[in-house]
Amino acid sequence: MRIGHGFDSHAWEAQKTKPLILGGTTFKSDYSLKGHSDSDVVAHACIDALLGPTGLGDIGLLFPDSDPKNENADSIEMLREVMARITDLGWKVINIDCSVIAEKPNISKHKEEIENRISSVIRAPFSIKGKHPEGFEQMNGIACFAVSLICEDIITERGRSVFANVIGSLRDRIRRIVKAGETNE
Repeated sequence: MRIGHGFDSHAWEAQKTKPLILGGTTFKSDYSLKGHSDSDVVAHACIDALLGPTGLGDIGLLFPDSDPKNENADSIEMLREVMARITDLGWKVINIDCSVIAEKPNISKHKEEIENRISSVIRAPFSIKGKHPEGFEQMNGIACFAVSLICEDIITERGRSVFANVIGSLRDRIRRIVKAGETNE
């Protein structure tokens, strides 16, 4: 097992130029974040939390802001690419936990949607919480910390298939036993 830590932050733009996206979820907002991609600090922190412990560097190495194809890039798609890379290397995610530090917007209103979206991409539990920057009021943007736990995926696709067949057979047998018990009453 390995633990990863990711951090990302983006400042507010003087004038809104794009939607405010956090964890792949678009927030209604009069503000947008500066950045080359869609500036999704949640997805970016998760990416770094996965790249570090797998030895793949960081988001800037994989998706440099000097590459025009990354301009306004969908960060959830970037996270999917990172998942494909770490899966190919034999790693799987146990969970990721995030803390978003911001005066606005209110994360709790979209908590479940964000958690479901990221969980579906990483194929593991994901949790997020919003924290007000007490003592750091007048914060000019949003920051996010992410912590990941990953492990080597020792079950191969063939192993998963065999396991699924065994579970299916056991489920069928239990159903037959239950059904036979119902007819004997």
